[in-house]
Amino acid sequence: MTERPLNALFLCTGNSARSILGEAILNHDGAGRFRAFSAGSNPTGAVNPWAIHTLKTLGYPVDGYRSKNWHEFADGPEFDLIFTVCDSAAAETCPVWPGRPTSAHWGIPDPAAVEGSDAEKAAAFLDAFRMMKRRIDLLLALPLASLEELALRDRLQAIGREADAQ
Repeated sequence: MTERPLNALFLCTGNSARSILGEAILNHDGAGRFRAFSAGSNPTGAVNPWAIHTLKTLGYPVDGYRSKNWHEFADGPEFDLIFTVCDSAAAETCPVWPGRPTSAHWGIPDPAAVEGSDAEKAAAFLDAFRMMKRRIDLLLALPLASLEELALRDRLQAIGREADAQ
């Protein structure tokens, strides 16, 4: 691993909720160690207001986040880590990313798909935030400098599978 902050990209289909939460949490909690970005294969064009509400309520900065196509990153920056956070994005053929990023799937139910009262929507976004934060906390605890590429991929995949069971 490198001495510079690691670049991480969170991918989903709409880039309006889960990937935005991942970008915001890692930029905040991993500041100085990571630079996080997010994108979607079919972006909605707007960040879900419940994602903004959740981040703001929990004390995370919300400025500058937007829904964007993953093609914006086809020419860089060079990514070290790529996380798919929805099953449909994980199944899609991703662009070829600059560098040799290590990728993992961290599937999280889509809070934007929840229909119901405001309380139900807020609860769905809070659950998605909690799941993403747990995964990112485990990422931040990894001894990244001492892990070989294959071991890192295995550890990141395990976080996606096991984070909520711990």
